Amino acid sequence: MESATDPLQAYRLYGPALLRKAERLLANRDDASDVVQTLFAEIVGRGSERVDLPLLYRAVTNRCLNMIRDRKNRDRLLAREEPALRGMARVRCDDAVIGLDLLCKLAGRLDGKHMEVLVCRYVDDMGVEEIAAMIGQSRKTVGKRLARIRDQVAELVGAREAAR
Repeated sequence: MESATDPLQAYRLYGPALLRKAERLLANRDDASDVVQTLFAEIVGRGSERVDLPLLYRAVTNRCLNMIRDRKNRDRLLAREEPALRGMARVRCDDAVIGLDLLCKLAGRLDGKHMEVLVCRYVDDMGVEEIAAMIGQSRKTVGKRLARIRDQVAELVGAREAAR
């Protein structure tokens, strides 16, 4: 079995196979990439150590299973605590009020860029110009992200109203 002493060499040799494995387990390319990258970051942090494919496969599998387990626990805890969270951390988004529970659900639907705009606009009360300058994007891009956020809020509020 071939092994590598240089983490960069190991990444070149085994990275694509590990990414495919993680992606199969997680069904999400971004999460799979995060798992593989953090694994190699830890290997680099430990210094030169011989690594081989079976060791890396086990490490990626364990990290993926932990990530899946964490997701399930987070969803379970959110479902259990949701009634208690309704009265906390309310932020106005047009006609809807974003509570902590809605914010948590939005975090599951929106990517990091949209969440950043959401926090800047509705928590920090920044204007579109300020947000655009801070994140280095155009006003139009910020506007499109805000529109997507509003759509997601409306969808979640509508689903919550229908459930009542």
